[in-house]
Amino acid sequence: MEPTAGQPGRPWCERRWVAAQPRHLSTVGLLALLIGLFLVAIGMCGVAAPHGLLTAVRFVLTPRGLYLVAAVRVVFGVILVLVAPSSCAPRVLRLLGFIMLLAGLTTPFFGVDRARAMLDWWSAQGPAFMRLWAGLAVALGAFVVYAVAPRRRAA
Repeated sequence: MEPTAGQPGRPWCERRWVAAQPRHLSTVGLLALLIGLFLVAIGMCGVAAPHGLLTAVRFVLTPRGLYLVAAVRVVFGVILVLVAPSSCAPRVLRLLGFIMLLAGLTTPFFGVDRARAMLDWWSAQGPAFMRLWAGLAVALGAFVVYAVAPRRRAA
């Protein structure tokens, strides 16, 4: 329920409440929804089998793999920034989009050796630590899905 715009002749306290209009999912909104579901899926894999996810990440640690990861991060960030105005949490999605965009732009400058060292440190912290980070990915993905999913009408 959202208040209607101020009506002439009525004080602010007598505004009528109307049902919120449902959001329609655009192409960018659908892509953002898929991004959120992708983050949830990757996070769930990390929670269920952290060492399996670690093996998959090690497979990507090549110069081409880092460029691919950078490109994916940039695309995800741009999509989140574009979908933010039509979401139910525009400021948060815009911030997340800019963080992902910045992460994507800086990824190629890390290099394979530094990325491998970071991954080795991350894996040395143990499976509970890796599951915690994977759980955060699930939460982030679920938030993106919530923020961009079309609203349902109240019965």
